[in-house]
Amino acid sequence: VADLPLKTVIGVGLAQCLAMVPGVSRSGATIMGALAMGVNRKTAAEFSFFLAVPTMVGASTLELATRGDQLSQGLTVGWSELAIGFAVSFIVALVVIRAFVAYVSRRGFAPFGWYRIVAGAAALVWLASR
Repeated sequence: VADLPLKTVIGVGLAQCLAMVPGVSRSGATIMGALAMGVNRKTAAEFSFFLAVPTMVGASTLELATRGDQLSQGLTVGWSELAIGFAVSFIVALVVIRAFVAYVSRRGFAPFGWYRIVAGAAALVWLASR
């Protein structure tokens, strides 16, 4: 990931903008953008997850800044419970990301593509039957 050229990094960052379209996956857009720019599957997946960190930190900071007072008023658990929940979810996320990157390195993204096609077709059938 550290060896990616600036042109590729900017291209993947621009691909992330596609996620502003409702229904477009941010990680999917960045991974596909990286693959389109010639990055291998493992590096594309890793970079996509690294790219998520500032996005999530920014969104969380904005949410706390704009609605932090509401959080404190309606809090039914203490800050220590929130910290434990954060730590556990962080550890689980690391395990899942490692497993995902290993899977993608071996098998590629085709199963995820087929899943999206089947899910999209099922959604169209469901909408047509309404």
